[in-house]
Amino acid sequence: MAVALFTHRACLGHDTGPYHPECAERLRAIHAALEAERFAPLLREEAPRASREALTRVHPEAYVEAILALRPAEGEFVQLDADTVMSAGSAEAALRAAGAAVAAVDAVMEGWARAAFAAVRPPGHHAEAARAMGFCLFNNAAVAAAHARARWGLARVCVLDFDVHHGNGTESLVAADPALFYVSTHQSPAYPFTGAAGERGGFDNIRNRPLPPGTGSAAFRAAWAEELLPAVERFAPELLVVSAGFDAHKADPLAALRLETADFGWITERIVALADRICAGRVVSVLEGGYDTVALAASVAAHVGALMRG
Repeated sequence: MAVALFTHRACLGHDTGPYHPECAERLRAIHAALEAERFAPLLREEAPRASREALTRVHPEAYVEAILALRPAEGEFVQLDADTVMSAGSAEAALRAAGAAVAAVDAVMEGWARAAFAAVRPPGHHAEAARAMGFCLFNNAAVAAAHARARWGLARVCVLDFDVHHGNGTESLVAADPALFYVSTHQSPAYPFTGAAGERGGFDNIRNRPLPPGTGSAAFRAAWAEELLPAVERFAPELLVVSAGFDAHKADPLAALRLETADFGWITERIVALADRICAGRVVSVLEGGYDTVALAASVAAHVGALMRG
């Protein structure tokens, strides 16, 4: 069964201004990499807009409306925090990014795709219920997990996050819900300075594995193989949602972990193998970080290639 790729040209219209690391060139590099012949079997789908219903399962209605109402004139910007910018195209891009995550869930639950990857921006895992931050407007992974429960009646969903930065927004949205589980490796100390190993959630449903700057492949792989993936297997989710950030790559300018491109293929293979054992192979992956465009493109190619081989 094929793997679905969800994306939309509107995600290129989220203009973050000159010199911003979370720029449209990131997505252009991914699109170019996924045009290679080996990716021809991908089912290429246009991301729909997320519905208000899907967004408000995670974010308060007033917050959703406030974000969608921010539509500055072309060439102008609204600064939400030191890192997070909205332009004329940002609201539409955010709707498509969250909509891609929702549609990816439907694809794997309907059974016409084994797995799905949402190549979208803005990213999502720093967005809290009523706060945009860290380049993120809506929490795409959390929206996907909530949709899986609401539409498909799933009793347990897990979000796995290997972005170099801790997904503070996702953790905050998962921690009080016993039907959700969140696991993360991330650099510490690093933005947003959350994600301590002792944070376990209200229902023992959080597992964080902070990694010190300079950590390379061996320690990253050990954290997942020996600690995090076994914890996910014990939780026995019916769907795996991946916050797929590629900024732990050694070439990335925003952090200091030392992962190789091959590590992203390795972790994806382990996630797919776990999904095959516990949840009929269902994996939904949503793009998060990755700010060196060459490393990002190669790492996404390794990730999607591993999804396809599953």
